[in-house]
Amino acid sequence: NYSFRKLGLDYAYLAFDIQEQETAEAIRALRLLNVRGFNITMPGKTAAMACCDELSQAARLIGAVNTVVNEQGRLTGHNTDGLGWVHNCREHGFEIRGAKMTIAGSGGAATAIQITSALEGVREMSIFAMKDAFYANAEATVEKIRASVPECVVRLYDLADRDRLYGEIGDSDIFTNATPVGMKPMDDRSLIEDRGVFRRDLVVSDVVYNPRVTRLLADAQAAGCRTVPGIGMLLWQGAEAFKLYTGQEMPVK
Repeated sequence: NYSFRKLGLDYAYLAFDIQEQETAEAIRALRLLNVRGFNITMPGKTAAMACCDELSQAARLIGAVNTVVNEQGRLTGHNTDGLGWVHNCREHGFEIRGAKMTIAGSGGAATAIQITSALEGVREMSIFAMKDAFYANAEATVEKIRASVPECVVRLYDLADRDRLYGEIGDSDIFTNATPVGMKPMDDRSLIEDRGVFRRDLVVSDVVYNPRVTRLLADAQAAGCRTVPGIGMLLWQGAEAFKLYTGQEMPVK
C-alpha cells in the first residue's frame, strides 16, 4: 500500500483469512468482483492452481501458485518465489546463469528456487534432501528439470551424506540453505558444521530471514564468503508480484 501511494496508483492491498478448503470459493468471489490480482500464502498455493485459467511455466513446474493476475476475468497463476531468490542474488552481485549450485531442501521454497534457477540458466545443480515425506517431492523436481530444462545437469543426494554434501559444495559457485535449519528456535544450528567448507570464492545463500543473519551466514562471512540473506527473497518475490499487477517497478529502495 505504501508503494501504491508512492507511485500514485489507485490500488488497495487487503488481507483475507480463509481456510484451505475455501480457496476455490474465495477465488471465484475475487474473479466475480473483478479484483486486479491477489497473492495466496500457504497452505492454499496448490489448491489455487486448479482455479486459474492459465499458468506460467514456473508455476506449472513448481506445482504452486502464489500470485494471480486477473485480465478481464481470465486468471493467470504465477509463482514469484524463485524469481525473488534469483533477483536477491543479483542484488548481492551474484549471477546464477552458468553457475553450479548446491542446495539443501525439498519443501516449497526449495522447489521454487530449484525450478526457477534451472529456467534462469543455472548450469549444474546438486540437490540434497532428507529422506522423509518430502523426498518424493525432490525426486519429482529433478525429473521435471530434466524433462523441461535438459541442458541443466541436476542430481539428487541424501542430506545425511555429509561427505558428499561438503564435496559438492567444494565444487560449487553457490551453496543455498532452503531448509528451516537456522530459523528460530533453531537459530543456534547450521547445516554446515565443518567451517573448513567455506572458501572466499563461495557464495552462501539462506532463505531463512528470522534471524536476519543466521549462524550459517555468520560462519560464512567470518570465512570471507559473500552472503545472500533471506530477507531479500521475501522482498523481491513481492516486487515481482507488484510488477505483474501494475506493470511498474516497485519502489524497492
